[in-house]
Amino acid sequence: MAKIETVAADKPFVERLGSGFSYPLRGAALATCVALAVANYVFLLPGLIGLLASILVWAATWRYAADCMLHTAHGYAQPPDVSIHGNDSTGRGLTIVHIAAVVLCVIFTMFFPHALMALLIVLALALPAIDMSLAFDGNLLLALNPLNWLRIIGGFGMAYLIPVAINLLLVILIVLASALTALLPKLLAVPMFAFVYTYLIVLSFHLMGAMIHQRHEQFGLVPDSQVVVEATKQDADQQLLAKVDELSASDPQQAIQLLVQRLQNRSAPATVHLAYRKLLQRQGLRDGLLVHGQIWIAALMANKEPRRALGLVQECSDIDPAFLPDDSRNAGELADLATCMGMSRLALKLCRGYLATWPRDSHAARYGLLAAQQLGERLDQPTEAIVLLDKLRTAWPEHPLRGEIDALTARLQTMRS
Repeated sequence: MAKIETVAADKPFVERLGSGFSYPLRGAALATCVALAVANYVFLLPGLIGLLASILVWAATWRYAADCMLHTAHGYAQPPDVSIHGNDSTGRGLTIVHIAAVVLCVIFTMFFPHALMALLIVLALALPAIDMSLAFDGNLLLALNPLNWLRIIGGFGMAYLIPVAINLLLVILIVLASALTALLPKLLAVPMFAFVYTYLIVLSFHLMGAMIHQRHEQFGLVPDSQVVVEATKQDADQQLLAKVDELSASDPQQAIQLLVQRLQNRSAPATVHLAYRKLLQRQGLRDGLLVHGQIWIAALMANKEPRRALGLVQECSDIDPAFLPDDSRNAGELADLATCMGMSRLALKLCRGYLATWPRDSHAARYGLLAAQQLGERLDQPTEAIVLLDKLRTAWPEHPLRGEIDALTARLQTMRS
């Protein structure tokens, strides 16, 4: 049996948001979006036949979106095949709710156009609560109860504004897509327009599923993925960590060796890296921690996890103040991130390390300027910053950043006087 790809419930939503945009373009989701886009040609059929066929296509779209939300809420990383949850009441409930919402929008467009915007705002506010209630309660009448909406909103707090914003964005983008595709021939415009809104609907429901997964305990939901993985004993890393935990007291060197072999074979999850570092710390293997830090930082940056990489830089710097990522690009990106996060001392350390390690690199002047900004404007050390700026001016007299270097020097001299 192929390994089931799952997502940890505690994975930061920001990271899930970043990877979420590719979710509708992966595996079965992409095939489904394409199939539904082509199926939208039925909109061109005349009269009642076209109307009924269109309703069926819309129903299929919302049903698959419901599958994606439920699949994500249960901790699965990849999109579901069609009709994974086709026999349950949740998919039917979501289909009914969203078909009703579309019908309301059509009625208001035709008969109450001035109230259409108010309706869209109400739907944007209420639909996420209805959708998510159906996901973990499966009760349509309960999901339609406004008092239950308050329970859902209270459970998510400010985070509830995320699906609301996604719904509003969905409406705006669908309108824009409709306007743009109206300029094209219908045979081309129909599937293009349909693919855009299908992509956005799947994206929206996937992200709501991620929010539910993060708070599954709060709403009494037990993710299926945990049960399946434990029942089939597919998670080899989990078994390895259990074995390492048993060995760590009696034979820590053997436990370390097992983890070294795992780390050398293929990309490892954070739990394996953290277990390895914990063992190294217990054994006082300072050099091993620094070497592993370099390797893991490179892997984290390659996997687009710069925040975790920055935390690891801080941890390694506490061990060795001279620690610096061994790749100039990674060091520079982490210096920029530290600056954005207000970690001025760490940003300064990374920038100074960059200058010392790669003094002739094409980006060295920029990180020298960034170091001077941290010194003078964040850490209240204008004299040191001016000295550094003088060195930059001497080393790169014709650099494109010369104007910014001179401007910062002038500001700092004014502050000092």
